[in-house]
Amino acid sequence: MEPKSNSSVNDELDVLVVGAGFSGLYHLHQLRKLGFSVKIFESGSGMGGVWHWNCYPGARVDSEVPLYELSIEEVWKDWKWTERFPDRNELCAYFNYVGEKLDLKKDIRFNTRVTAASFDPTTDRWTVTTEQGTIVHPRFLILAVGFAAKIHIPDFPGLDTFQGVWHHTANWPQEGIDVKGKRVGVIGTGSTGVQVITEIGPKVKHLTVFQRSPAIALPMNQIKIDQAKHQKMRELSPLMYRRRTQTPSGHNIPPILQNTLSVSEEERYLTWEDLWARGGLNFACGNYQDIMVNQDANDQVYAFWRDKIRARLNNPSMRAKLAPTVAPYPFGTKRPVMEGSYYEVFNQPNVDLVDASEARIQEITPKGIRRTDGVEHEFDILVVACGFDSVTGGITQIDIRGLDGSSVKEKWANGVYTNMGLTAANFPNMFFLYGPQAPTALSNGPTCIEIQADWINRCITHMSLNNLTRIHATPEAELEWRNLNISVAGGTLLGKAKSWYNGSNIPGKVVEPLNFAGGIPYYAKTLKESEERATRGLF
Repeated sequence: MEPKSNSSVNDELDVLVVGAGFSGLYHLHQLRKLGFSVKIFESGSGMGGVWHWNCYPGARVDSEVPLYELSIEEVWKDWKWTERFPDRNELCAYFNYVGEKLDLKKDIRFNTRVTAASFDPTTDRWTVTTEQGTIVHPRFLILAVGFAAKIHIPDFPGLDTFQGVWHHTANWPQEGIDVKGKRVGVIGTGSTGVQVITEIGPKVKHLTVFQRSPAIALPMNQIKIDQAKHQKMRELSPLMYRRRTQTPSGHNIPPILQNTLSVSEEERYLTWEDLWARGGLNFACGNYQDIMVNQDANDQVYAFWRDKIRARLNNPSMRAKLAPTVAPYPFGTKRPVMEGSYYEVFNQPNVDLVDASEARIQEITPKGIRRTDGVEHEFDILVVACGFDSVTGGITQIDIRGLDGSSVKEKWANGVYTNMGLTAANFPNMFFLYGPQAPTALSNGPTCIEIQADWINRCITHMSLNNLTRIHATPEAELEWRNLNISVAGGTLLGKAKSWYNGSNIPGKVVEPLNFAGGIPYYAKTLKESEERATRGLF
């Protein structure tokens, strides 16, 4: 859907939503039901947010269904998943179904990238500008851009001289790339890198993987969903949606309310075997309650994982690189990676692994990559799987100006300040969700999103019913929430890893907790308490 003209969008919108992923679509549906005029501006040509862009080989969600879907009955009651962990194509089909079922497309402008926004205190409205020149003036601005909207490409010298094909995984061509019989280099072994490597490893002529630190990948244990499983899943779906709000991770996987070393070794290992067999996030989210706060307990978990992985690797050198004796970082301090046959790829004779401990990338040459030890690899295709300027980058890449004319990017240059991960002082009537200082990447997306969106929608409704034109976050509230984030994360092992969880993957970015580590129930309780204060006139 191409933009037609400025006049095709209501210039006096109640709400403009930026982004047509889970957050944006949910907001559009719910706010329309409440009687507000709402539009979505989406930079892509289709719905799905990150799933529209992530069309790289092997792209698949790491959260299982039906937890990874909206709880809107009109949608879920007739939708059928085919796999426990759907791939990108099935996810895009789901988003299209959501759009059609709820008649959302008429209020979405695709291929429309928001580049700037500024708040006008004389009208209490935002002036929002797009790359195409469209200007709208909504009362409220909702940033539903997600935590992975700004790609990160390290400053590799010579990248522009490479004569083969190269792409960041988030900019993968929609029509795909034929990798069969090609020499391929993959830079990065996070979730995306693991998926790409698993998918293309058996197809390419030769694969070279460049690893900065090994992934701690967990067994996906993928299954097909037949009619019997589907029927049972739908019988339980309403219960599962409610249950997912009651667990720290937003999945229906509660932690074990015992400490790791408080039980016998036999009980501990049998429990781990059971969690491992269940697959998915069970081993990460359903483990003993202290594994993220007790280093000794964490080391035990890592040792169990290490031995499981080493048993699948034939080459001692690969074992040392992919599952080292000593943990490269505490288990769980980087996002868990789901895999099916990732480690078996490294048993293939056509696969090499270059670990940063032996050599790093010195430069990209016209033919491939030269390492710091002088070795040069020649490639036909380079895959840059180096992730994102996560959590804050999708917001700060838009030139958003507040009451005093300063930008969000400037505000957060020396650290993130928000109130409850939803609003920011100096930026009235602006909300963001699944972003900084909320559970976000430490939680199941739809769980976090629906809790936040429902709060935002009730806030906008409250303001409308009471003729309130502007809502402010105070600097005092921001400082209190920031300190709570730092305190909660500081009581865990999260700070012991260099990760996009804390911004340390981006040169020059402040290293700090970017996600609220207190869990979904704690977060939801905080939002409820703030709402109760507001309805009593204390907000």
